[in-house]
Amino acid sequence: MKIDRLFVFDNNVLVSAFFFKNSNPRRALDLALSLGRILRSEETLEELWEVLVRPKFDRYLPLSERIYLLRYFEQLTQHYSVTVSLDLCRDKKDDKFLNLAFSAKAECIISGDYDLLSLGEEFQIPILTPVQFIDLNS
Repeated sequence: MKIDRLFVFDNNVLVSAFFFKNSNPRRALDLALSLGRILRSEETLEELWEVLVRPKFDRYLPLSERIYLLRYFEQLTQHYSVTVSLDLCRDKKDDKFLNLAFSAKAECIISGDYDLLSLGEEFQIPILTPVQFIDLNS
């Protein structure tokens, strides 16, 4: 039986995971899905949709396949309603991942974004790179 562990993924990791099947972001995503649940909020999902429909990603996958991936991602993940509004990150657009993780009491955030990673122990929930997450859970 799968342990009910909760994870939050930054969208930069998800985009890499969707486009590069043999990448560390993809390995981290697959591992997290095997260990527990990946959480998303309305705000994080909205941003992911905005990013993945950009024409610059046409060279990786056609728009129809990206939309399919987004819908599949919605089915694989769990929506969580954010209950806090933190103001901790240098890049204010990244606070949505902190808010989601804190509200849900997630185990960690998986990110490749230096603005999030640089918070270190300032944030109560570990913020890990995909490689760190894989190393800790393999």
